[in-house]
Amino acid sequence: MLVEYALRLMNISLAIILGYTLVMMAWGLWMSRQVKGSSDFFVAGRSLGPGLIAGTFLAANIGAGSTVGAAGLGYRDGLAAWWWVGSAAVGSFFLAMWVGPRIRALAAKHDLRTVGDFLEFRYDRRVRAAVSALLWVGSLAILSGQLIALAWILNIVAGLPKWLGCLTGGTVVTAYFASGGLLTSVKMNVLQLAVKFFGFALALPLALAAVGGFEGLRTMPVPSPGYWHWWQNGSSGWMYLAMLAPAFIISPGLLQKVYGARDDRAVRVGVGVNAFVLLLYAVVPVLIGIAARAQFPDLASHEMALPKLLADGLPPLVGAIGLAAVFSAEVSTADAVLFMLTTSLSQDLYKRFLNPSADDRRVLLVSRVTAIVGAALGTALAIVSPSVIGALSIFYTLLSVSLFVPVAAGLFIASARTRDALTSMAVGVGAVLVVQFTTGGKGVAGMTPSLVGLIAAFAGFSISYLARGGASSAEPATN
Repeated sequence: MLVEYALRLMNISLAIILGYTLVMMAWGLWMSRQVKGSSDFFVAGRSLGPGLIAGTFLAANIGAGSTVGAAGLGYRDGLAAWWWVGSAAVGSFFLAMWVGPRIRALAAKHDLRTVGDFLEFRYDRRVRAAVSALLWVGSLAILSGQLIALAWILNIVAGLPKWLGCLTGGTVVTAYFASGGLLTSVKMNVLQLAVKFFGFALALPLALAAVGGFEGLRTMPVPSPGYWHWWQNGSSGWMYLAMLAPAFIISPGLLQKVYGARDDRAVRVGVGVNAFVLLLYAVVPVLIGIAARAQFPDLASHEMALPKLLADGLPPLVGAIGLAAVFSAEVSTADAVLFMLTTSLSQDLYKRFLNPSADDRRVLLVSRVTAIVGAALGTALAIVSPSVIGALSIFYTLLSVSLFVPVAAGLFIASARTRDALTSMAVGVGAVLVVQFTTGGKGVAGMTPSLVGLIAAFAGFSISYLARGGASSAEPATN
């Protein structure tokens, strides 16, 4: 009976996911005809309104970390796991109100297409090159995290081993993104977002009902007294703010979506709606993870909580739709990461340093080839990486400590200079590496490596800024 039930669920889930995959790949090929140049590929012709901005941000932000990862944290640490997605909402709010409109206006005025363009405009080519190199390392880590989550889903619905699941997911994402870039992904994101919300809207109430509602959760055995503490428990809690909030303010993939907005209002409204929805959504995967613990308290890996619940804890059709929603979440975030990788290499490295005379057609070709190469490298890393959260933490930490201070200072401190930015990056990343390797990632004095790195980055910038005279410096504002 149980075997028959599982096979029925697998067939339904597999059919839905295969059909959805074919739609995405066909959409990418069809949309490629509308991509006339690199402007469409990079910034969607700077034509996105509030609705598309909100949709593409939510599609990118509700990915592996916000579904499989957050549910796994909820399974392991309880309510404090809310801070994983909640911190992203906090960062998104600051992006909507202050950073986003300001950098969009500069991008439109000076035809900036990547964060590297902004950093060179504001500082010089050295900052651009340093950030591009760090971004490639970090982006491969986050891409691998999305592909690991895809592999878990494909393992549940089709029994694929992890390596084959990662390879399949990487192929799907590459096939539809490489064709059309941002112009393809923002419109596909609307469908992906609808699938996600519909799936989770069905799964959450049924998952709670299966364990006796909130009363059933309250009376279930828990691993520690702090399991119901919202502020902190285990490695989850408010400390995620230091790693995640800055990353969601200055993420190159998100800022380039901001570049595609048609005006400042589209940024404020679109990104603001994204922040509000994330704030509400943050509790959903946590509750699903806690409900999974009530049903399956002895999982070998906490990151299997969401796939296991959808496969074995819900009615077959609902579970299948939920698995399709998670699959959609991972794919939509993976295409956002490919967007960062392709634009960083083709515009920030190839066009700027290797072939400055490259025409628009050549840059577009390099962007598409880069998408394929980046996906292949991310797939290889996913196959050898052990967990979703572990892979994502590498990206978010690198992003926060290397990019947050230079971007924020470049926007709001007119007298910030190249030396200040480079010092901040070197000191921040150096501090993270020292703390990571000397403490095994546990941190210092209750501070995580990312928080130590962020404090060090601020300190490095401040010391450099004050040592050269700060606002009184006669060095030009841009180089």
